[in-house]
Amino acid sequence: MSLFRKVLPHPLLTLMLTITWLLLVNGWSLNSLVFGFLLGWLIPFVTASYWPNQPTMRAPLKILAYIGIVIWDIIVANVVVAKIVLFKPNSERKPAWVTIPLDLRTPEAITALAGTITLTPGTVSADLSDHGHALLVHCLDAENPDEVRDEIKSRYEARLKEIFE
Repeated sequence: MSLFRKVLPHPLLTLMLTITWLLLVNGWSLNSLVFGFLLGWLIPFVTASYWPNQPTMRAPLKILAYIGIVIWDIIVANVVVAKIVLFKPNSERKPAWVTIPLDLRTPEAITALAGTITLTPGTVSADLSDHGHALLVHCLDAENPDEVRDEIKSRYEARLKEIFE
């Protein structure tokens, strides 16, 4: 293990915790930055022994594009769900359970996919198969469940495969 990894076991987590602290205190002073960095360093350092296999990303910069797509999809889905709830009678809604067969194998990628699906209004990740080869998703209104499955696989899973595997 390199000296850098011994001193800073999870640099991205340290950065994210520092940023999260600055957002929580709602201020950008030097004291807040230093304290946020100390928390961002201390938490991963203390918990490093619980992270024996550090997740790796093959294309970490692609995650920015992925986050942009997810944010856009959340905005669009909010409007779509609002229209469904306000204007579509319950009798015309077609809720559905959709099984998404997974090509992803790393736990981090599967977790990111399940989280993305749950973050997007109108869909919820409900279950993962025993061997992690399929994800069960509930859709608020799905005219064609196969289209939902194909969209999740092409829009999210393919990108996460590029990032993590």
